[in-house]
Amino acid sequence: MVSSCLRPLPRLAVLTSACAFALAGCAPSGTDAATGQRLFKQCASCHEVGPNAHGNFAPELNNLFGRRAGSTSDFAYSSAMKASGIVWNERTLATFLHDPAKLVPGTKMRFWGIGDERKIAALLAYLRTFQDPPAGNIPQASAPR
Repeated sequence: MVSSCLRPLPRLAVLTSACAFALAGCAPSGTDAATGQRLFKQCASCHEVGPNAHGNFAPELNNLFGRRAGSTSDFAYSSAMKASGIVWNERTLATFLHDPAKLVPGTKMRFWGIGDERKIAALLAYLRTFQDPPAGNIPQASAPR
């Protein structure tokens, strides 16, 4: 007699388990731009990105990486943000998104922050898609053959 824990698994269970393990490597990491686009919906109630973006209730976020905090002309920043001396990059943005008031006490941004590093990474990946390439590094179209 075979004990219940030594019985062979039904074929369907083995196949299902094998597919689950195979697909686990294909699952989105949660840090990709597509995930960031979904997460940005909560930011879009205040911030804009894209060709027609402008500052209104909050600054627009095009070309954010490398920009000095508080420097766009179409938004009235807090004195704290203008005086912060921050230049936005992966590290400063991640720190700000985690706890805006801690990085810039006196900021106008009324947001509690994001505790999940993967969500922050996904938002940054999405915002990178609105970054113009550096001057001189514009890809050239190859000539047809």
